[in-house]
Amino acid sequence: MKRILVPTDFSEHAEDALKVASQIARKNNSEIIILHMLELPSQMNDAILGGASIPETMLFMKKANEMLDEVSSKPYLEGIEVTEITKIDKPIHGITQVSKDYNVDLIIMGSHGSSGIEELLIGSNTEKVIRNSEIPVLVIKKDGTNFNTSNIVFASDFSDETKKPFEKLQNFAKFFESKIHLVTICTPNSFKPTHEAEKTMKDFVNEFNLTNYDTHIYNDTNIEKGIINFSNSINADIIGMCTHGRTAFAHFFNGSISEGLVNHAVKPVITFKI
Repeated sequence: MKRILVPTDFSEHAEDALKVASQIARKNNSEIIILHMLELPSQMNDAILGGASIPETMLFMKKANEMLDEVSSKPYLEGIEVTEITKIDKPIHGITQVSKDYNVDLIIMGSHGSSGIEELLIGSNTEKVIRNSEIPVLVIKKDGTNFNTSNIVFASDFSDETKKPFEKLQNFAKFFESKIHLVTICTPNSFKPTHEAEKTMKDFVNEFNLTNYDTHIYNDTNIEKGIINFSNSINADIIGMCTHGRTAFAHFFNGSISEGLVNHAVKPVITFKI
């Protein structure tokens, strides 16, 4: 894990994500890229693209860079390689582009969850990054000072297409020496007999060299509630999910489940795109 990208709007929630990034970076000697997206009114963008110099734009850039300098000087980042980037672009496009340009291994974002407030790092924007990113996205919902990774829940239907993203979660778990709790959520609309669910998980596990893990079947009224309630019942530290984005709604675990979890789960959620 060489590079971690942390988009920031300089909010408390963005700092929670940065605190988590600092702990991961320190453990693995990773570089942290702190990105601030400066979204300007369309007339300013047009002028910039045309090569004109606008005093207001320069002022915004100067202020953003000053704030990035202040963020980068936080005590918990001492000794960590930090790169600051201010980019004029739409948030989603900018985050995606920077993650590709810098070969980022993990994106960490803060999120308010469902609050109805339109800001850079909440609700729809966080969900859009999850939906579009080919890179794993870790969403932090609360104070990240003491980031714990002892127990990771992996909720899935354990189909063949989830094997590749599960490899990424397995590597994440190995890095943090985490126990993986594999769980099938059974609901009235997605009922599976116990023997079928157990066989599906057993066949899935046999494809991997897993040691520190267990398997569970959990019943609930819907998948999202089941994942949250199960995670609470075992005091999990992170919830791991695969997501299709918006490409396959018919799939058992489509993008909307992961986005719903990001909005409603208090625990950190890490998503891996199929």
